[in-house]
Amino acid sequence: MDQQVVACLRRGNPVVFFDISIGGTPSGRIRFELFKKLCPKVPIYVGLTRLLISRSRQFCTGEFRIDKVPVGYKNTKFHRVIKGFMIQGGDFMKGDGTGSFSIYGDHFDDENFDMKFDQPGLLAMANSGPNTNGCQFFITTVPTPHLNGKHVIFGRLLDEDSMLVVRKIENLSCENRDKPRFDVVVMECGEM
Repeated sequence: MDQQVVACLRRGNPVVFFDISIGGTPSGRIRFELFKKLCPKVPIYVGLTRLLISRSRQFCTGEFRIDKVPVGYKNTKFHRVIKGFMIQGGDFMKGDGTGSFSIYGDHFDDENFDMKFDQPGLLAMANSGPNTNGCQFFITTVPTPHLNGKHVIFGRLLDEDSMLVVRKIENLSCENRDKPRFDVVVMECGEM
């Protein structure tokens, strides 16, 4: 295990990953440190890690099912890319940015706004207003202070290699509504 992962674990923060493909070509791994102490609900809900409930791990592995259909981030797409701002994914219900799911009900409340959008590589909950968090998330590609107090930051990219993968995605050409021309897919995901 590398030193960055060990340092995160010593802080009590899990490290999770997405293996990404762009247009069907493997394109690298994105590693995240999740801020478990700062936002205990979000990492549990997001289901990227093996935390307190097995169902959360199942979002990552695809074992959790609704009506016999696997639910989780594996094989989902980054459906929205805005160069100089962020990349967005996590819609494992509909795949196009219109779906939402929460183990806490229709949505779950904002936990806190202690972290500030003062750097690229922050992992935050996408929402449609106060207390409307679901399954979608985004990764910033620049500082975005206009989002302070509006979106909960619950993690960060772990290393420069992860940021390089995000930059590959950010620089894709897009169609209408910021949809990348090539599918950006989470091929695998899990906890380190």
